[in-house]
Amino acid sequence: MNRLGSLPVGGTNQVRVMGILNTSPESFYKKSVYTEQREIANIVKQMEEDGADFVDVGGMSTAPYLETLVPESLEIKRVTQAINAIQKVSKLPISIDTCRASVARAALALGVEILNDVTGLQYDVNMAQVLEEYRPSVIVCAFSKKKVTGNQVMRARNLLRQSVSIATKCGIPKNKVVVDPAIGFFRKKAKGIFFTTIDSDWLKRDLVVMRNLRSIKLGQPLLISVSRKSFIGQILDQKDPEKRLAGSLAAETIAVLNGADVIRTHNVKATCDAIQIAQELKK
Repeated sequence: MNRLGSLPVGGTNQVRVMGILNTSPESFYKKSVYTEQREIANIVKQMEEDGADFVDVGGMSTAPYLETLVPESLEIKRVTQAINAIQKVSKLPISIDTCRASVARAALALGVEILNDVTGLQYDVNMAQVLEEYRPSVIVCAFSKKKVTGNQVMRARNLLRQSVSIATKCGIPKNKVVVDPAIGFFRKKAKGIFFTTIDSDWLKRDLVVMRNLRSIKLGQPLLISVSRKSFIGQILDQKDPEKRLAGSLAAETIAVLNGADVIRTHNVKATCDAIQIAQELKK
């Protein structure tokens, strides 16, 4: 049975919802940012009440169109404070959203169950040692240090296969690995460093991947994170992430119908409602 943290995922299990908790003021969606322990505790309790299965804690934005790199010491401080606040009020499994080994180690040492790495375990060479020591569940995103050309669906599948292999070589069982096609992280150019370079239109890449999710799952549970992202803003001609809720719910619903097993979202209650309808329509 596939598991993400302590919960079964994929297959005939219900679609799971992962609430996003950003502690990074530089994040693209400011209403997802919480920096004080009391407000962190309150928002996580609300997520749990609204139906979240996990909470994903990030201490540094990885949006490719922003310059958001912060010192590792600051990222560690942000996430450890948040984790401590969460653990006092909630039993939700916690995911740490980082590609840095030192940050992952600090979080896992506090009992975090899941590592979510947007670089597919390829950014930090020291991450392998952390995985071997703690053996968490792992979410791997499609990522390449080299330019990716050609059929983007096949390329996403191949990149995910590589990252699954990295995880298993570090001693992570395949039934503890979830794959993510990295919607929003494939660009011709970007200000940040956490993205994959492509020679095609980034919006077309994201759309074709979203239409073909079942063909890139590799037999693993699939996580989709599209909440309020720029591809929704591009389609709707809406620059303000605050006004992308309806588009986000539509994209998340389609993702579920196309085979997604976990939805990572800023909008837990609304997303849970949309998923419930989508699952009924799939029967």
